[in-house]
Amino acid sequence: MEEDGWFHTGDLAKIDEDGYIFICGRKKSVIVLKNGKNIFPEEMEALVNKIEGVKESFIFGKRQSDDKDDIKINVKIIFDREIMQEAYKAKTDEEIRKVLSDKIKEINKIMPKYKAIRGMIISEEPLIKTTTNKIKRQANLDKINE
Repeated sequence: MEEDGWFHTGDLAKIDEDGYIFICGRKKSVIVLKNGKNIFPEEMEALVNKIEGVKESFIFGKRQSDDKDDIKINVKIIFDREIMQEAYKAKTDEEIRKVLSDKIKEINKIMPKYKAIRGMIISEEPLIKTTTNKIKRQANLDKINE
């Protein structure tokens, strides 16, 4: 959609002091916390996806209380069992959960507190995606909430 000479894609970006543009995420997937801070799921997913044995991840906001604005960051991690066994000697789901939990704690240490991942789901079942291999955020969230 074009408006006033600008092409509106729904992408969110930031420009650094050298004028380089960095795509942070999509406007419709931003998670807004109670303190007004914005979380860009794609940015955090990129960090989680760097963990050895993680095939893909899905960052989402989950309500923690009756207060609809009390949102905490959670992650669904799709893991590769063979790599988890080779890299960490983790065989059972419990061992894999422990390894991934420790790795998430390491990520949380480099994040501002408000961006900390507070909950985790692990699975071997791939995320729901479009034909162009993009994560269907709402469909995955609906599946998690079932």
